[in-house]
Amino acid sequence: MGASNSSYQSNEVLLLHYNYTGKLDPGRDRDGLKPQDFVFLFICILIVVENTIVLMAIWKNKKFHMPMYYLLGNLTLSDLLAGFTYMLNIILSGPNTLSLTPLLWFIREGGVFLTLVASIISLLAIAIERYFTMLNTKPHYRAKCKRMWALIAVSWALSVLLGTLPIMGWNCLNDLKSCSTVLPLYAKSYIFFCVFVFMAVLLAIVALYARIFHFVKSNTQNPSYVPRKPYGLRSRKYMALLKTVTIVVGVFILCWMPLFVLLLLDFMCPAKACPVLYKADYFLGMAMINSFINPIIYTMTSRDIRRAILKLLCKRCLTTKDGQLRNIGIKISFTKTDANHHGGETTVSSGNATTINIKPIYPKLKLSVIA
Repeated sequence: MGASNSSYQSNEVLLLHYNYTGKLDPGRDRDGLKPQDFVFLFICILIVVENTIVLMAIWKNKKFHMPMYYLLGNLTLSDLLAGFTYMLNIILSGPNTLSLTPLLWFIREGGVFLTLVASIISLLAIAIERYFTMLNTKPHYRAKCKRMWALIAVSWALSVLLGTLPIMGWNCLNDLKSCSTVLPLYAKSYIFFCVFVFMAVLLAIVALYARIFHFVKSNTQNPSYVPRKPYGLRSRKYMALLKTVTIVVGVFILCWMPLFVLLLLDFMCPAKACPVLYKADYFLGMAMINSFINPIIYTMTSRDIRRAILKLLCKRCLTTKDGQLRNIGIKISFTKTDANHHGGETTVSSGNATTINIKPIYPKLKLSVIA
């Protein structure tokens, strides 16, 4: 970088690379933001809002002040920053791209790569934490906290390192033939290296969760294995949380795999040889949807997080005076009761502790209606 420092400040270098890769050829739409860009901008705003709500729910609820939820919060923070960097990327794209210097261009694209790496390594950190928890069923809380902070620190350190490699010199400023078509200042070798890292991390995540599921399944199907009640409760909560994270990993793969395939194609295709590479915005938009879906997954699959978010958004209308979440709707339970000397009777109880005796339908039926 020191030998060609002027290249980072020259706008002509950016024009040269974009012209070489064919992005300035006639027919390319560079008149401004396209309709789909406004859709992506709206989704970016939703991403920032959604993930901010999840982070606030985790921060304000003491029940979530534990290593696993802190790691989920780290993943949520990565998604929030991803939405913000996507927004900047869209705003600074189009005709604004040609007004950037290579240094600003590297910062714009590096932010997207950094948040992508942070998201995927955060998923790996969660898988590692869960795996070691399964190996040691009674880990010391302080040891778990140290491991959690180490995983978070390593994830962000690796993210910053990988995202800043191009600006530190791993680029194609002095070699046009090695340039990427999707990202004209990035070297194809760097693109391939990033895809390789992402795929390796995803395979590691899948392997860890496969081992965890195998461990849990083998224990639950073992006739001689009779867990104590408190452990059984923890196991059910653990499996519910594991289900949430597994869905998050699956959605991540579905959203990002098209972009990974496109980048591999970019590595193999010469300049101007693959027209699909000029449609990279759609593939990036597909990947962006992952950060939009993750908070929805937390809300739909985790009862605790759903209750915390509802309490945060509408505390007065959804909570009682003692701070408990209201039971809204009708709950009907069928339990056997002792018949009195009149025969059986059915009781209808409302939320304000009012009990009404009605004509029995079945001698040992208890109907509770809670509103």
